[in-house]
Amino acid sequence: MRHKFIIILLFLFSLILSTCSGQTPPTGTSVDLNRPLTIWWNRGYYPQQDEAIEKIVADWQQLTGNSVELLFFSEDETLSKAIQALENGNPPDILFSERAEYTLTPLWAKKGKLADVSPVIESVKTRYTPVALRSASFPNQVAKKTSYYAVPLMQQSLHIHYWQDLIQKMGLPESIPEDWQGFWSYWKQAQETLLLQGRGKIYSLGIPMSVASSDTYWVFEQILEAYNVQLMNSDGKLLVDQPQVRAGIIEALTWLTNLYKSGYIPPNAINWLNADNNTTFLNKMTLMTLNVSLSIPGSQQQDEDIYLNQMATIEFPNKPDGEPMKFLTSVKQALIFAESQNQTLAQEFLTYLVQPDHLEEYIKGAAGRYFPVMPELFSDPFWNNPNNSHVFVAAKQLREGETRSLYQVFNPAYGQVSAENVWGEAIRKVVVNGVSPQVAVDEAIERIKEIFVQWKTR
Repeated sequence: MRHKFIIILLFLFSLILSTCSGQTPPTGTSVDLNRPLTIWWNRGYYPQQDEAIEKIVADWQQLTGNSVELLFFSEDETLSKAIQALENGNPPDILFSERAEYTLTPLWAKKGKLADVSPVIESVKTRYTPVALRSASFPNQVAKKTSYYAVPLMQQSLHIHYWQDLIQKMGLPESIPEDWQGFWSYWKQAQETLLLQGRGKIYSLGIPMSVASSDTYWVFEQILEAYNVQLMNSDGKLLVDQPQVRAGIIEALTWLTNLYKSGYIPPNAINWLNADNNTTFLNKMTLMTLNVSLSIPGSQQQDEDIYLNQMATIEFPNKPDGEPMKFLTSVKQALIFAESQNQTLAQEFLTYLVQPDHLEEYIKGAAGRYFPVMPELFSDPFWNNPNNSHVFVAAKQLREGETRSLYQVFNPAYGQVSAENVWGEAIRKVVVNGVSPQVAVDEAIERIKEIFVQWKTR
């Protein structure tokens, strides 16, 4: 989550409409024996992630005698090139993007642009979590059915990191409370201690607050979950008009913006881009931060002292009502396009890839940035090594905690809610423009309803 995710998605929405014309794709899936299986893959954050998929491809080629053209692209290029290729009628056979699930995958499925991958899913269906399976199931308006149009590979979630060495130097208790009130009071106390020690340039909470950061969307959605606010049901129907839902959003927004107005969050957090919470934290200008994926500690793996001794990852506190936290997860998926000329080979390769032994090696190549969507894979020592506390804690969060999909899984219209960062806009109105949380929430609800009405015609 280190690029300008929101800006790119807003740009993509203008291209999606021309791509998704709703025309029925060719029903034939004849294989061109002279054409290799083409795979476009999102380049990994770490070299070993790319090396892992290269090995899997090479092993499959040797096993089957098939030819594969594997091309790597950056996060930005992967989606833009895929959109252009679809527009030109020449997409790759297989696409893996680390962002497509936010908006494009459900929309492509809806418009008949993706191939049904049920045979791939069925080969390992009992091994997947229910959340992973739900994330891959979409309605297809062209085929007039709901089926599996994506192959789950791995998942990411939100994590909390803090500077353990600074806490020790400040003399604060190293045992951080697990209850909601106690947890946040602990960081408020840390802020007061910093001020007393003359270290007022360090803020206790590195929470993104800007419209320009997709992390703001993730954080606020997790806060809504903490307050048991359900914006949509599993059928994709909006619930924002219900009085208790509106009240819950207001409560969550008031709680978060009060932290900012009270000085616990850096003033410039309202202007942060996606990388800025990482940078601010790594420069030790904040004591703790929330981030999607383990990219923050992962960036320090080469310095053993920082990675193992100075920095720590901690579990989320319980919800305000005392119940354990439920975690939002984004499931990363591989896609086969309906216009693929090698659908049979594409299905065969993905079936090979998702076998537990193969998929495990690829996920481990991400070095803890992503996590398994098959519970049995968590038994590997890689996820259970307490000496690697960041991976250990994050894996425990996803292995033992309850998870749920992002709302765009249930209705692709919600992808535009995240792309526009409607919650970031509401936060800005409160902390910058002085609008009341009640007014900001009402305006956010109206915008969400407008988006859903607009998407019915797309």
